Amino acid sequence: MTETTNQADISLDALCAGDRAEFARLVDAYSAPIYRLGLRMLGNEQDAEDVLQNTFLSALTHLVNFEGRSSVLTWLYRIAVNEALMVIRRAKPEVNIDDTEAADENEDFSPSQFVDWGALPEDLLLSVEGKQALDRAIQNLPENLRMVFLLRDIQELSIKDTAEATGLTESNVKVRLLRARLSLREQLSAYYGERINQEKKNG
Repeated sequence: MTETTNQADISLDALCAGDRAEFARLVDAYSAPIYRLGLRMLGNEQDAEDVLQNTFLSALTHLVNFEGRSSVLTWLYRIAVNEALMVIRRAKPEVNIDDTEAADENEDFSPSQFVDWGALPEDLLLSVEGKQALDRAIQNLPENLRMVFLLRDIQELSIKDTAEATGLTESNVKVRLLRARLSLREQLSAYYGERINQEKKNG
């Protein structure tokens, strides 16, 4: 079995046989996406470093149980998600990330406002300030929505792999993803609405 990535071809057979050099290649290949996920989930560099370290320590411990039913990266994401959730639960013990609300599919997803972002100059949309606005909006998402959005839209996992990484059903992933996208659009509509008004005043 070989896991192909843009960074390395990881041999699962070698990993499961305890090849430390192959495990080092695994760490080199996947540290960056795991760290980015931890940072955007938690918003704290030290917590993200802890998630990164604990993810690979856990992977090393449980490699013998990895059956290859999902990709190595999806498997690592699932470990990283669990590590991030443990950090969140320690800080916010009242948060129940795993809860699947029965009313989700019947909920009204309509945001209260939309702004035509096409009226904004492209350099504003792609500016550092614009990207910071998106990061703030992502951090404002409830943890259960943020987790799904990051895996699907930022890390670009498929719906199936996102479900595998989070332990959710594919249907629930789709519902949470829709809620996350609409929440972000509403938040950014408020931000860019102010920018459009400012452009008009200055124009």
